[in-house]
Amino acid sequence: MDVAAQWAGGALTIDLSAIAANYRYLTEIVTRGGAKTVCGAAIKADAYGLGAARVAPVLEEAGCPHFFVAHLSEGAALRNAISRAIPIFVLHGPPPGTSEDLLEAGLTPVLNSPEQLEEWRVLARKRGKALPAAIQLDSGMARFGLTADTIATLAETPDSYTGIDPVLVMSHLACADTPEHPANTAQLDAFRHLSALLPAAPRSLSASSGIFLGPDWHFDLARPGAALYGINPTPGQPNPMTPVVRLQARVIQTRIIPEGQSVGYGALFVARRPTRVALLGIGYGDGFHRSTSNRGCAVLPSHPDIRLPIIGRVSMDSLAIDITDLGDIPVPPGTPLDLIGPHNTLEEAADAAGTIGYELLTDLGGRYHRSYV
Repeated sequence: MDVAAQWAGGALTIDLSAIAANYRYLTEIVTRGGAKTVCGAAIKADAYGLGAARVAPVLEEAGCPHFFVAHLSEGAALRNAISRAIPIFVLHGPPPGTSEDLLEAGLTPVLNSPEQLEEWRVLARKRGKALPAAIQLDSGMARFGLTADTIATLAETPDSYTGIDPVLVMSHLACADTPEHPANTAQLDAFRHLSALLPAAPRSLSASSGIFLGPDWHFDLARPGAALYGINPTPGQPNPMTPVVRLQARVIQTRIIPEGQSVGYGALFVARRPTRVALLGIGYGDGFHRSTSNRGCAVLPSHPDIRLPIIGRVSMDSLAIDITDLGDIPVPPGTPLDLIGPHNTLEEAADAAGTIGYELLTDLGGRYHRSYV
């Protein structure tokens, strides 16, 4: 850790070159055999908590031609970080009454409902020209997009899409991380059928895990998110992605407690032997989940084969580590321990917290010293 990192309780290192490598790897998958599929990037939730303004230019340099955010506010913040010519799609579409704001911000809406279609048509009439938009259909997830009934009704009305310049037709898979789930094929069939009833445009169905279902799911555009940031898109199998984040916390103090002594709030942990304890300066106030109490672990980088259990309850600003198994190895104040890193992966840390990598990553808070490499 550098000096600035020592001012904070923890340090979060974000490997931008790993993000670029992951993007290139996913692009290689979807273009195998000469396929013309291109890869966009989901950069919503501040690039999954890692800083969209830092991540997006790296992806642009790697060749990313399209970006996706959830909210208008995210898109507006991102617009100045990348070239004006690169589309930024707003997945939730324009909130009521904001279509002009979205257009002026240089963003492209994903239209999910008849109401959003109408609002975009009204703006097009006002501007006297067709306006670009993506159209999302619901292929079976029952979350966002035009329903089958709505699409059938619109198909019977010649001017349903007047004023809309469709640049993408898209949907989203519910079970892509479970390859054998029948919903994947059912949604593929529904997407093929329903997209044929919409105006002709490039099509997109797959996000991170969908890419690994195979070429039938790739269509014209894939839009990975989690996989770019090192999250395993193939649960239950080895992670094919390059790790992106490393989370370290420095030791504040150490102590030896006797057998029978409890540690932390609620006396959740009681020592069964004389125990050497290290206190670290991060907790749930930093997005390191309280559910990791008595479950997770840390690693001393110089001794990566020794797992050091989190003991007692994770507090707002601190947590305790059992370092007894290090023996006489010195762990003075200021020593950094890995909570996420090469020998304690994001998936392992998330599993200990009873959650998924997506949630743990996006929860990592603002108190860490962040460094980009």
